[in-house]
Amino acid sequence: MTILVTGGRGGVARALVGELLDAGEAPRIASREPQQASVPGGVAVVRLDLADPETVPAALDGVSAVFLYAEPAGIEGFLAAARAAKVERIVLLSSLSAAREVEPGAEPNVLARRHTAVEEAIVASGLAWTFVRPGAFATNALGWAPAIRAGQPVWEAYPESTSAPIHERDIAAVSAAALLQPGHDGAAYALTGPESLSRRRQLELIAEAAGRPVQLAVESPAQAKERMLAAMGERAWPGLADTLLGYQAATDGIPTPVLDAVPAILGRPSLTFAAWATEHAADFVAEPVAG
Repeated sequence: MTILVTGGRGGVARALVGELLDAGEAPRIASREPQQASVPGGVAVVRLDLADPETVPAALDGVSAVFLYAEPAGIEGFLAAARAAKVERIVLLSSLSAAREVEPGAEPNVLARRHTAVEEAIVASGLAWTFVRPGAFATNALGWAPAIRAGQPVWEAYPESTSAPIHERDIAAVSAAALLQPGHDGAAYALTGPESLSRRRQLELIAEAAGRPVQLAVESPAQAKERMLAAMGERAWPGLADTLLGYQAATDGIPTPVLDAVPAILGRPSLTFAAWATEHAADFVAEPVAG
């Protein structure tokens, strides 16, 4: 069967394509910018922009299942087209934030709202679905890579803020199980990595894996917000920086709960952040100077 994998340039999508190929399936990768998608030989790549209805029918032609990134723009039209194309199931890459209730009187959580809107649309569509809800991605640490490669300090407002980072290969493996195995329809899987780590400890593990010192410097929340907005640029949704800093403040020095869904579904231990750092060590090492 043909499985459409959206978000083709993302780390989870790339890992999922590998899982599907290993299982003997035929994935089709979709991206807004297919020319920039790095894909294995023989894998088809199509342009898909949910906000551009003209790109949808060709992407869904002959597709039986979809791995979908949470994009609210155009979701209703995409789901209607999926029903018309006889798609059997949707596996959504959602967020652990969608499973958390907002405290009374708290500021609206834009991250949760974005994912919840897509989840609700999928449930209303009548298609079979599975929601994969990871917490912090280990790949978020790549945001530190430019400073580390340049030998500059990594600035953090809450260095003792904790998370349980999950490896992109674990997210992909759970998603592949939901796409290929029975028994996952209607499930919403909350996923974390195997241990609660502070941001300081994550940087220490990266330093160990990369074999180079990493300097941590502390900034104010206001400075952190300014830096985040500059780094995200046009990708920044209104309120996103405040939401992310709010998470950090709420977990400052407080261990993050570790969930067991990954080993329960996959029958093996979750991959550690230390393993992720070792696999990605080259991303944190300065490129050699040509000469």
